[in-house]
Amino acid sequence: MSGKRREVAASHKDHRERLRKRFFQSGLDGFHDYEVVELLLTFSIPRADCKLMGKDAIKAFRTVRGVLDASPEELETIAGVGEVSVFAIKFARALANRYYNERMLQGPDALGNPEFVVDYLRVSLGAEKRESFSVVYLNAQNQPFADEILFVGTLTSSVVYPREVFKKVLERNAASVIFAHNHPSGCVEPSEDDREITRTLVLAASSMDIRVLDHIVIGADAHFSFADHGLMREYSREVQEFHESRRQAGP
Repeated sequence: MSGKRREVAASHKDHRERLRKRFFQSGLDGFHDYEVVELLLTFSIPRADCKLMGKDAIKAFRTVRGVLDASPEELETIAGVGEVSVFAIKFARALANRYYNERMLQGPDALGNPEFVVDYLRVSLGAEKRESFSVVYLNAQNQPFADEILFVGTLTSSVVYPREVFKKVLERNAASVIFAHNHPSGCVEPSEDDREITRTLVLAASSMDIRVLDHIVIGADAHFSFADHGLMREYSREVQEFHESRRQAGP
């Protein structure tokens, strides 16, 4: 190796060491987005300068989350980012998903802390390119114990079949559920279809003694909770009125 190359390699090594020391001193506070990506790429690119790749990635995908959510094909359009780097980036994304899943399901404060559920849903559904309908299953103490995506639709809509939903709920022996779906457009305002399917699901759940605690719409930077906006109370009241009218009507 020539003296010039050794000098460049030493400069890169010193720069990486400074980034790592900054991280150990204060976490990612004060890091630019491109520096976060740069530091991540150093795990897969041992000697080359990753700063330009980090800057190009942020220019292409706007944020660290955008980089993590990008597809392998999209990531490989960044000069210098190859298969190993794509693996590192997607592994980091999957690790974040695993962390929030375990935090939701096993966190000591999960009971009574719906923010854990929202955080997890933002990670698990926020990157989906197509509208996806998910169910979080809870036990009798309102403790989440599992979740799964049941339906995947187009970019603008998904088809939800109540019979299939509650078949899964009964198989899981869940006492209550939280429904969620994403809006790839980013707008979290529920559509009329969203409202109608939620009302239908609440009615179906009531006949099986299953509680629907919430339906959460996930967008890129926000979420909409049916419970927080009073819609779950409204639908529950409608269900009670429906059952009462049937009792009064008699056999």
